[in-house]
Amino acid sequence: MLKTLRVMLVPNRNQNTQLFQFAGTARFAYNWALEQESKNYEAGGKFINDYELRKRFTAFKHEAENKWLYRISNNVCKQAVKDAVDAYQKFFKGLSKHPKYKSRKRGKPSFYVDPVKIKFTETHVKLENIAESKKKNRQRANWLRLAEHDRIPVNAKYSNPHVSFDGLNWFLTVGIEIPDHEPIAISNDGIGIDLGVKDLAICSTGHVYKNINKTSRVRRLKKKQRRLQREISRKYEKNKKGESYQKTRNIIKSEKQLLRVTHRLTDIRTNYIQQVTTEIVKREPSFIVTEDLNVTGMMKNKHLAKAVQEQKLAEFYRIIRYKCEWNGIRFITADSFYASSKTCSVCGSIKKDLKLSDRIYRCEHCGATIDRDLNASINLCQYGKSIINH
Repeated sequence: MLKTLRVMLVPNRNQNTQLFQFAGTARFAYNWALEQESKNYEAGGKFINDYELRKRFTAFKHEAENKWLYRISNNVCKQAVKDAVDAYQKFFKGLSKHPKYKSRKRGKPSFYVDPVKIKFTETHVKLENIAESKKKNRQRANWLRLAEHDRIPVNAKYSNPHVSFDGLNWFLTVGIEIPDHEPIAISNDGIGIDLGVKDLAICSTGHVYKNINKTSRVRRLKKKQRRLQREISRKYEKNKKGESYQKTRNIIKSEKQLLRVTHRLTDIRTNYIQQVTTEIVKREPSFIVTEDLNVTGMMKNKHLAKAVQEQKLAEFYRIIRYKCEWNGIRFITADSFYASSKTCSVCGSIKKDLKLSDRIYRCEHCGATIDRDLNASINLCQYGKSIINH
């Protein structure tokens, strides 16, 4: 089983400059390959495969004005060319739209690292051609400091390592091969999870995980975020010349503050989801059942779009799924048409006229009265039992 780990890098000033140079070279190679494919397609030529494009790029590097490309690791450019070819193939197969050129201003700086030449210690990582000094007294400059110690195992087999910049910090993502877990013995002790907007998750065991966006800490940060957004907007209007906006140093400073607050909010929400999912998985249920949420359709509702976005329901679904795979727990997805909220968990009758505003479920047949979300989670648990028994 392949497990992906992500750790923040803490480079010094020289290393930070070189990381941006590597990311810029990867962007240059990607745009070059995309340009070659586009020109060839417009001229009526056949599709250029990855092998042929890399040969052309090697010849391109031999030109006198392109000698600077030799200062960057060859694997960075090779992978960027391959990514452009893959993007163009997906376009021809109808799997995606026509690939766009990567922008220097709006693009996300990132590049590929050779998994064979990457080295880890408990506190540092060494990348290919990053501050490659052969002097004994300068060997420490070759290693980038990791923000988390003992996060990535030493002397393991690494796959597909990437370095990316999120606007504030550099991050290293790498895959590690781990042994598969044996599935837990089948029993009726499972958990049904109903996700919502009022509360994040309601389990069939009775555990309720609150909406973290209603806490004072998140509300305070959201208030600060809105204030910075209005401040930046006023500064842009103040420095407008004709039809164009002028970006000043004060605007750049305010935008960095806004970016820090936005990242802080994202980190708080993601960390909360990680804690909730870990707590659920540690109970070692035989199976976990969730609904197949149509998050894209929910986002089209203008009254719920913001709340759904802040809850990160799709992220919750993704995290709980891979944690079940890691721990050998069976993960079951209920069909989107399964009436988990309208079905009585006691007698099984369906209440067709149930409204979204009805937070208490009252059965007309057996007289059962239960919380709407708890009733849905119990039904999901029963759905999982029926799947296993059949």
